[in-house]
Amino acid sequence: MPELRLEEVRKSRPGRDGLPVQILRGISLTAAAGQLTAIIGPSGGGKSTLVRLLNRLEDPDAGRILLDGQDLRLIDPLRLRQRVALTPQKPYMFEATVLENLQRVALYQGSAVPDPAAAGFREILSLCRLEAELLPRAARSLSLGQQQRVSLARALLTGPEALVLDEPTSALDRPTGDRLADTLREVCRRRRLTVLMVTHDLRLAERIADRLAFLADGQILEEGLTADLLARPQSEGLRRFLDTSSVPEIAEAQGDFDER
Repeated sequence: MPELRLEEVRKSRPGRDGLPVQILRGISLTAAAGQLTAIIGPSGGGKSTLVRLLNRLEDPDAGRILLDGQDLRLIDPLRLRQRVALTPQKPYMFEATVLENLQRVALYQGSAVPDPAAAGFREILSLCRLEAELLPRAARSLSLGQQQRVSLARALLTGPEALVLDEPTSALDRPTGDRLADTLREVCRRRRLTVLMVTHDLRLAERIADRLAFLADGQILEEGLTADLLARPQSEGLRRFLDTSSVPEIAEAQGDFDER
């Protein structure tokens, strides 16, 4: 699987006075295949904008985002969204059964509808911890945790090369979030996917991320191995972020991290 690489990515938007406001200020980052890279940081730091750029819901003003060395702007948006699958913070379920939700993307793409009896389909169900008994149920009747898994399975059925996750556990209780985290880690390893996750949940990042990047004020202030970054922050920005939060299970770290 290819890597996803950002090179000096910049993005601005008009402010209240009509003048441009810099949202992203030269972001450079590499998400490698078979690894899970997490981006953390305070509210307003640019995380949501970055997610939109990765799926071409917007384009950067400057810099490049590369998938397998190819600039995303040179890829047809529909084809790109097959190659780079985005699972949103709040999963959307069509008013249909779970099976129909899983098959809906294929209908939109004009490709063969996944056969629920096929080995590949069953493998993805198993990987996402979705029981076959759920297929005939109304998708909107499922718990939020189950809907998150359906959303993940639906993304995987498109055969993506990279997976972008936007706050995947933000609305889940801790046990449900932990189960989804274990699923994400297994998906990344077994499928050798390039996975980039934006999250405010540092407990989640500590649990499953291979690498961590701290994004604040539109800049990545630190990036490296997750355990190293959380135990030995180098920038004043990350130290302040850690000082106002805490994750009990991080050795040498302090606290419980809630995005401000």
